[in-house]
Parts: sequence; structure tokens; C-alpha cells
Amino acid sequence: MKDEELYDFLEAKYRQYNNENFIEHDPISIPKNFRLKQDIEISAFIIATISWGNRKSIIKNGLKLMQLMGYNPYDFVMDYGPKQARLLKQKAFVHRTFNSSDLHYFLTTLKHIYSKHHSLEEFFVQHLNQNDKNLKVAINQFSDTFCSYNCPARTSKHLARPLKNSAAKRINMFLRWMVRKDKAKIDFGIWKQISPAVLSIPLDVHSGRIARMLGLLQRKQNDWTAVEELDDKLRIFDSLDPVKYDYALFGIGAFEPDFIKN
Repeated sequence: MKDEELYDFLEAKYRQYNNENFIEHDPISIPKNFRLKQDIEISAFIIATISWGNRKSIIKNGLKLMQLMGYNPYDFVMDYGPKQARLLKQKAFVHRTFNSSDLHYFLTTLKHIYSKHHSLEEFFVQHLNQNDKNLKVAINQFSDTFCSYNCPARTSKHLARPLKNSAAKRINMFLRWMVRKDKAKIDFGIWKQISPAVLSIPLDVHSGRIARMLGLLQRKQNDWTAVEELDDKLRIFDSLDPVKYDYALFGIGAFEPDFIKN
């Protein structure tokens, strides 16, 4: 396709998949249960962290976790102590390689963060350089700081390091949820200190495959180098909100098998 045709195609697919009909079957459905900013941040951050594998399994385990937290993530985090730790250990929460010991570190660290910061946004933006074209360095520093409280090596692997060429799919998805805001109101848009213009695509198998089929991405690996290549192309179509095309790329890959066959 020529760029003009590709632009029209991506815009149409963005509008098609950026609607509430898909919320029920997406991990974002879990933080959608909350209204308090801190509840949204905590639930979204943890759910995004475990968002790999089958989406039904992600949602099932995410809801199980919210139940363990009494559907009050912020209160649970701020009250977190030996009693709650014993409860989680008894329940033996696990989603793929993320287990109860990882969750214990996340909850302990989130409590430490919220005891010093009003929000996770406030904690994240301290790593932000306003001159950066994307959040590569900020994400890396966020992960390093989050893992600086005697973090077990296995838990550290759940935090992305773009400076080591990680695609950072899950944290980019979390950031899209927090920062983006449009008329469809799928993403929360509750973080006001970061511009949508610097967000990056949550690159995964689905979006990567479709991006390559459309000629948007040449690199074969799904890594940060590929993320930046795709970002640069999508910013040609919308420099202010390039990551909105995640809806188009993921939607086609997840829901249009005939497109892939053709």
C-alpha cells in the first residue's frame, strides 16, 4: 500500500477496534472496575505485568488476585504486612512464571512507593527527561528503581529493560492505559504529565506480525530496536498519538485470521 492508503486503512482499523465492545475480553477490563486513581494504577500495573499468554487465563488470574486484595488494591497495599503476606502464601498465587514471591515483592515495593509518593505517576515521571523522543530511558530507570529494594533476581526479570533491547511490551501497554485519552475512553488518560506523543507500541506477536505484513516493520525480532522502527513509521501518520494504532495492529492480528491467511 502507498502511505496514503495505509493511513486510511490504519485509521479505519483503529476506529473499528478502539471501542468498548472489546473491553470484556481484554486485561484492561480489570482496572476498569475501579475509580480511585491509586486503585487503577496498582491493578493496571500488576495486571499488565502478568499479561502474557492466553488472555482468558490472564483475566481469570487477574480477577483472582483482585479478590485476594478484597477489590481494594490501594488499601490492601498500604495495609500490607505479615498477615496479608501469609494469606497470599497460603493461596499460592501464580500466573505462568509470576508467583507469590514475585507478588510479595511487588506489593512491598508499591507500599514503599505510595508511602512517599501520591501516585505511581509521580514515581514514574521523576525518571522522565522532557527532551527524550520516547520513554526508553525512563522505563529502564523506573525498572531499576523499582527493583532496588533487595529485589530477587527472578522478580527483576518481570521488569523491562529497554536499554538491554527489551521490547518492554507489558510496561508500554500499562503506559498506554495510563496516558492515552480519546473519545472512546478505553484508555484511562489519568496520567497528565506524559505526552501520548512519546508512547511506544506494546509490540507483541500479533502487532509485530501485522506490522511486517503491512510493510511498517522490517526487523524480524520483537525487541526495542523494532519498537523504535515501528514508532518512527507510525509517527508519520500521527505524531501526537502514534500508539493509537496499537488497536489496529493488535485487532487485526487477534481477530482477523483471514487477513493473516491472505
